[in-house]
Amino acid sequence: MGGVLIHASFDVLAWLAAGAAGLWLMRSGRVTFPVPQPLRFAYLAALIFGAGLGAVAFGSANLWLSGQTGVARSIEGAVAGAIVAIELYKRIAGITLRTGARFALPFAVGVAVGRIGCFLSGLDDFTHGTPTALPWAHDFGDGVPRHPVQLYETAAMAAFALVYVWRVLRGDRFFIAQGFYLVAAFYGAQRFVWEFFKPYGTVIGPFTLFHALSAAVLVYAIVMIATAPSQESTTHERAFA
Repeated sequence: MGGVLIHASFDVLAWLAAGAAGLWLMRSGRVTFPVPQPLRFAYLAALIFGAGLGAVAFGSANLWLSGQTGVARSIEGAVAGAIVAIELYKRIAGITLRTGARFALPFAVGVAVGRIGCFLSGLDDFTHGTPTALPWAHDFGDGVPRHPVQLYETAAMAAFALVYVWRVLRGDRFFIAQGFYLVAAFYGAQRFVWEFFKPYGTVIGPFTLFHALSAAVLVYAIVMIATAPSQESTTHERAFA
């Protein structure tokens, strides 16, 4: 029960931290949110629905593949679900502009804070690492030193958040325009690495379900960056000016 309460508390803290980061971006005027006002409620509803569905679907599927039962949630599943939902909604609503830039910093900050809760929740959270003899290994209470992979992810995403803020404050047009795809690419890449240190069931060779999902998020982000229209930089540049 204690682990559940800790995790829930950090979930709330992660949302609050992400909201504060988003508010800072909004008030800074450096990053735009080019969704017409009448469509914003439906846009956010699609985002929340997709994130919730993806979180439960992928989290529970990973449990099953790992030989366990029950219902689980996954941060990466939420990310993938939100991306799919928003891309579908934009197509239906006729929104052609890239709309994720303002979510870049909240995404990084939210994951960085949320993973601390996963770490403090212990073994029951099933986000712990595999056994290791490394000096920074952590015993979650069963006498087995393990990789603190949750903290690996916290450190990685916090580092991205710091670099992102630095580049935005410097007026970096690339980071301003492509921030969401940069954080998505970074998240997918670092998560792919950490998956090798988790006790999850594999689907192909040494690769887990989340290896596949991480690769998909990474490829999506790279494609979106590579195909960004040239006028997008101008739009964000004017907003920054």
